[in-house]
Amino acid sequence: MISKLAIPALALAAGVAAIQGQGRFNPVVELLAQRKPVFGVYAPRNPRAGRGGAAAEAVPQASKTPAQLAQDALEYKSSDYIFDGSMEGDFDAAFPIFAEFMKGLAAGGTVDRSPSPHLHHPVVVKTHEIAPDVALAAQRIGRQLDLGVSGIVFVGVESADEVKAGLAAMRFKSNGGTRPDAVGTAPSVWGMTGQEYRTKADLWPLNPNGELTNWTIVESKEGLKHVREIAAVKGISVLFPGAGTLRGVFSTTDSTGKRVFDAAGWEAAIQQVLAACKEFNVPCGYPATGTTSKNACARASASSSSTGASKASKRSTSARRRRAARHPEGA
Repeated sequence: MISKLAIPALALAAGVAAIQGQGRFNPVVELLAQRKPVFGVYAPRNPRAGRGGAAAEAVPQASKTPAQLAQDALEYKSSDYIFDGSMEGDFDAAFPIFAEFMKGLAAGGTVDRSPSPHLHHPVVVKTHEIAPDVALAAQRIGRQLDLGVSGIVFVGVESADEVKAGLAAMRFKSNGGTRPDAVGTAPSVWGMTGQEYRTKADLWPLNPNGELTNWTIVESKEGLKHVREIAAVKGISVLFPGAGTLRGVFSTTDSTGKRVFDAAGWEAAIQQVLAACKEFNVPCGYPATGTTSKNACARASASSSSTGASKASKRSTSARRRRAARHPEGA
């Protein structure tokens, strides 16, 4: 099963796009740098049992191995990247399964050589929250990068220091970060030597020649309190409001036990993140369903261009779940 994600995301500055031009190894970076939409899909997964323990289907389908799911992902050609959120929760349980998935991708081939070498299925993953244990988080980020992923998503961010620590973990010590020099199997996934990988595997746009991206999600009232400080951190590629989580944050239970949603408070939180994106010139993301992606683009950009909105609408009709992000116009 493949669920789609969309990130109509635009670059940080026209000057960056001019410097980088065509032919980036990571197509997500290239699209961001050119102020174009980016569309991705959730990594395929086996069907789950229905709620309440009910079987999802009368006749359950045979589970596929991670290698088979990786082949399914490679066969899907209409996306710019693959997204995996499995390691946000129980990292230790999810990591070995994801590692096998990455081995499957590598076995199937992840690099096109024409017109210039580039990843055709770059992988972006969520990592576990950073704040509870910064040192452990850095180790986990390094392990994810050593598998060959090209983007790391920080979840539940509530301070600029969290972001700085996470970004440092994504950068080799030679580039001023804390990532060890070991590279694992990443060079083979990227189809290059270890030295070539070390040169390319740095953060964009902090390093204009870097091929790694960071997405940061603010999804709590504490995070909203510090969102301007968070957005000001150099190195964030896309900043998201965690709209789904924030919906719960802005919901309460009344005296009858009924859930009450504070729509105005929730919308104000979304706009607060957008305002920070605009102030600090950072692309702003927004999660959306297939039927709302065009509205999400409009919300995320405040004044969405016809190109970004129309492309998002056209490619979202069959989506099950998406993320939309866009560089704020006029920032």
